[in-house]
Order: sequence, then C-alpha cells, then structure tokens
Amino acid sequence: MEQDRGSQRFIAFGLLILAAGLAANSLLGPLAFEVIDYHFSDSLKNQGIGLDAVSLLLIAPVSAAAAVLALRGHPAAPALALGPSFFVTYMLVQYVVGPEYLTYPGNNQRFFALHAGLFVLGAALGLVCWGALDGDRLPMPGRRTAHGIAWLLFCSAAFLVFGLHLRGLADAMRDVPRESAYLEAPTAFWVVKFMDLAIVAPVAVATGVGMLSGARWAQKARYAVTGWLTLMAAAVTAMSITMQARGDPDASSILTVAFGLITAGLGWATARVYWPLFAARPGGGTAVEGA
Repeated sequence: MEQDRGSQRFIAFGLLILAAGLAANSLLGPLAFEVIDYHFSDSLKNQGIGLDAVSLLLIAPVSAAAAVLALRGHPAAPALALGPSFFVTYMLVQYVVGPEYLTYPGNNQRFFALHAGLFVLGAALGLVCWGALDGDRLPMPGRRTAHGIAWLLFCSAAFLVFGLHLRGLADAMRDVPRESAYLEAPTAFWVVKFMDLAIVAPVAVATGVGMLSGARWAQKARYAVTGWLTLMAAAVTAMSITMQARGDPDASSILTVAFGLITAGLGWATARVYWPLFAARPGGGTAVEGA
C-alpha cells in the first residue's frame, strides 16, 4: 500500500494536531478546568464529562498512534486514522449545534473556531485517509469473520433504532411530549436523533450488506465503520456510566450494560478487521484472513 510523501506527512501531522486539539478541548471542558461552559442541561453536561474522558484517554492516543505509524510509512496508518477522523466530525457537530444557547448559561460560542477547526481537520483527514487506502491490496476477511462483523453491524443499527431512539422519537411526536430528555434539550435531542437515524444506522447497515455481498467498496468501508462505531460506542458507554455515577435521573443501568456489550462486540470486530494490517508486510499483496 504505497502512500505519496505529501499525503503521508499531512496524515501524520494532521493527526498530531487532532490529538492535541482533542486533548485541549477535553481538559478545557467540564471534565477538568471548566473553561468551556456549554449551554447544556445538567444531564447533557454529565454526558459531556464522559465524552471528554474518552476523547482524552482513547481518541487522542489512537490519533497519536496513527500519526506515529504514518511517519514510519506503515500501511495500517490511514486505516487506523479513519475511526478518530469520523468520530470527530460526528461529535463536533453536537458541540456546536446541540447547545441551547438561549436557554442555559454558557460560553462555548467563544470556542467556535476551535470546534470548527477540529471538525474541518477531521473531515479532511478522513477523506485523505480514505483515498490512501487501496481496496485491492487490503487483507480480505474470511467468510465467517465477514458475516459475523456484518451481523454485528446490523444488530448495532437495530439497537440504535429500536432500543435507544424509537421511544423518545415517538414521545417527541406527541402533541404534548413528556420525556425530560426532549423537554430539557430539544435541539440536542433532534441533532442526535437525526445523525444516528439518518447517518449512523444506515451507514452501518449498508456496510454490513456490502460485506455480505463481497462488494469492493466495502473492503475500505469496514475499516472506517468498525473503527468509528467502536469509538462512538465507547464514548456513549462512558457517558452512560458518568450519568449513573453522578446520580443523573435520566441514567439507566440497562442501557449502560447494553452499551458496554455493544462496545465489546464492536471492539472484537475492529480487532479482527485491523489485525491483519499489522501482521502484513508493507507493500505486500492482498492477504486473506482465516475463516
């Protein structure tokens, strides 16, 4: 998997900047120094603490590790960078669009340049890393592995739709909604519902279908989607745990366990997808994983 030096340097230094920016944003937020005060309800602030913890302790280190691999010309670098890149583009929208600016006090609007810059950098890295992957030279998963990952993606999408969002969506469509998640933060409610139901779930299902059918494009998509969803699931699990630890009335032990199981399953899928890239020799041909 050959990478030209220009894109390799952009990936490496872009990831280092991304890692530093995520770490700074996490430390400046409610997790640590509280310099950034988001126009969020108390429940969303609790979730923000969990999100910032994962960004600081998982997303930033993964980005830095991918940067080191890129500097070394390792073929796994662009694939590993896809997860953090797409994670950032998903989460930064919620930082900027989700707050209730006219309802709750805060100052996060003053950090718009930081959040917009991280979003643009994440999107640019995602595009460059996607282009750096050669689908014809990527290790091919065995049939059972591919089918197992595909069905895990289907189950994750089904949980998003039916286990997490359907009830709240039905309540929000009432003439008089009752659930606090909607009443306290309607903007964040609709942003998350739209992104999860119109982007995350369809992408997961499409990738699963592509893997089952052996579609060429799915050879690249499986890296982006498994890495991205694993990081997102870890973040949501941390958010749920934080809500419980802080006595949030909207916390749910059932959802916390469910998120943990999904994170573990997606972590397995990501390990199965990525491991052959680390075992393969740079410049080697297409390999086939064991079934």
